[in-house]
Amino acid sequence: MKILVSCLSKSWGGMEMQTILTAEVLLQNKVDAEIFCYKNSKIYEKASSKKINVNFIKSSFFINPFQIFWIYRLLKRKKFDLIHSQASKDLWLFVPVIKFFSLKVPLLLTKHVGSYIVKKDIAHKWLYEKVSYAIAISEVIRKNLIETTTLSPNRVLLVHNGIDTNKFKQDYAAREKIRSEFNIGNKLVIGMSARFSPGKGHEEFLLAAKLLSQKYTDLIFIIVGEPSYGEKDYAEQIYKLANELNLKNKIIFTGYREDMPNVYSAMDIFVFPSHAEAFGLALVEAMSCGLPSVCTNSDGVLDIAIDGKTSYLFEKQDVNDLAHKIELLIESPEKRIEFGKQARKRAVEAFDIQIFVKKIIGIYNRTIN
Repeated sequence: MKILVSCLSKSWGGMEMQTILTAEVLLQNKVDAEIFCYKNSKIYEKASSKKINVNFIKSSFFINPFQIFWIYRLLKRKKFDLIHSQASKDLWLFVPVIKFFSLKVPLLLTKHVGSYIVKKDIAHKWLYEKVSYAIAISEVIRKNLIETTTLSPNRVLLVHNGIDTNKFKQDYAAREKIRSEFNIGNKLVIGMSARFSPGKGHEEFLLAAKLLSQKYTDLIFIIVGEPSYGEKDYAEQIYKLANELNLKNKIIFTGYREDMPNVYSAMDIFVFPSHAEAFGLALVEAMSCGLPSVCTNSDGVLDIAIDGKTSYLFEKQDVNDLAHKIELLIESPEKRIEFGKQARKRAVEAFDIQIFVKKIIGIYNRTIN
């Protein structure tokens, strides 16, 4: 079986990371997988470093006759059994090729982000009729696909993103290493991990940090991540807000980290304050590392966290409620331990990468056959 995993994105976030991970685990499971992306994108860089075969285009201009003919020759030459697109806009490149040249290669779409635009016009009907199945990463995305596209419910499948739970687990040696790196000592560490993008909840995290640090003196707040393509101005706003709140000695901005399992191990409480997350890969990673969490009570988070068992859920964008729910965990080491154990158990049983890849390969076989 030969699969082309496509993601034409210049950013670096959950969708792009999942593209790389999908190709990796397919190769580990004896499926011949290659990636299709923009040259000089983060996906191109990561795939190349992992020695995954990469096919790339240079231009972002879509309906381009030269590109369409080049893609046709690529598909014919490499004889892919299936194209698995991770981004909706990629369809505008592949569908014209498939239709114009009457190719038989099936096309799958994984939908990582919801849409507020109804796409039931003639052009989108023409586009989606070539999609064999659309894979939704959460229940909210599944409903969104059915409501906003011409896809029938039986062509929309729910498959949660997966992570390597053997990689993301508590490491006490790493905990000490990271705490030493940032001179944290024995303080209670409350962290979040997200790219610097509007809607991820950085403002609420900082405002809650201000409220809590006025009451507790032994807290450290960690923000992991960096701005992606076109997001540097927003990142500067967050740094400025941290200074305005006088959190200089309480907040640590780590930047982008390759060693996320180690960084999670250094935390005591994980916060996921995103306003409208399709899934929440960072939340699953933190749970797999045995962290109790405080999460927004909306969207894809509801597929992951269980209120009162793995996490406390708070009202979206309500800083006071967020601070209160974090305080419940600050005040109860027993709850932190209990939630952490249940979080790890849920991550392993529901979101391990082998569960994900088994479902994906099953869909590939069904579609090809």
